[in-house]
Amino acid sequence: MTEENLAAAVNESNTGFAKAMGVTMTLVTRARLEGEIRVTKDLCTMPQTMHGGAMMAMADNMGGVGAFLNMPPGSTTSTIESKTNFLRAIPLGQVAKAVTTPVNIGRSLQLWKTEIFREDGKLAAVVTQTQIIRPQQGD
Repeated sequence: MTEENLAAAVNESNTGFAKAMGVTMTLVTRARLEGEIRVTKDLCTMPQTMHGGAMMAMADNMGGVGAFLNMPPGSTTSTIESKTNFLRAIPLGQVAKAVTTPVNIGRSLQLWKTEIFREDGKLAAVVTQTQIIRPQQGD
């Protein structure tokens, strides 16, 4: 049995920042997330390639969604560490595709890996991030 794809629900309720960047989830399950983003001029650095910060932000959003789906009810999550290896540029106009998978799902820490690909299928970046899981505090 396969898990339900929650992409439509996540796209609707995703953060304003992810929406403003143009992140679109195409597959969302507890074990795998896939998303894409068109590289627009607003997301570029010189010389017309996707800014590394845009890649990192996309991966951070996707890892955070994965952590949210895997944490106990009533908990909160936050990124406490993130590392990115940039391998290739993604040119203006292309669609960057990302795949996020859990490396480890623990009770208080989760480790996620996001691989970002160019349209030609070549790996452009690898992001690993650690998410802390905490019980939600009262106001």
